[in-house]
Amino acid sequence: MATTVHPFLWFDREAEQAAALYVSLIPRSRVLGTRRYPEGSPGGVGGSVMSVSFELDGVPVEALNAGPQFPFTEAFSFVVTVDDQAELDRVWDGLLAGGGEPSQCGWLKDRFGLSWQVVPRALDELLQDPDPDRAGRATQAMLGMQKLDVAALRAAADGGPTLTR
Repeated sequence: MATTVHPFLWFDREAEQAAALYVSLIPRSRVLGTRRYPEGSPGGVGGSVMSVSFELDGVPVEALNAGPQFPFTEAFSFVVTVDDQAELDRVWDGLLAGGGEPSQCGWLKDRFGLSWQVVPRALDELLQDPDPDRAGRATQAMLGMQKLDVAALRAAADGGPTLTR
């Protein structure tokens, strides 16, 4: 068997709910299995969800319920690259639902505290434009946004107004 690498996420008690949310928002995703703590486990957790295995766009992820000792930080995030504004809006809004917090430049924290970047494919094209002025204008527009706005990023790159949603 080949060596594999995948993310392992530590939750307080929300692994099952988080996995369900993530697979509902990210295409080609699914829950693979759930394991429960055995009866008689310390802390009275017997029978509760211990861990959930799932895939996000085919990438295996493991989520563990193990208490509040190690909260998430922005040092780890998932990047979701989307084709258009409608898909960006759907994923962004879904991840913020129930108490998430928007940040800047397409970053947010979901209600579980996990950081995400929701990025349109067009951003890479704009930031790597061979014309440094276009790329610079797109970069400046991005820095002023929370949720990224594809039309506003393109308008900024073209030298137009950068009003965002």
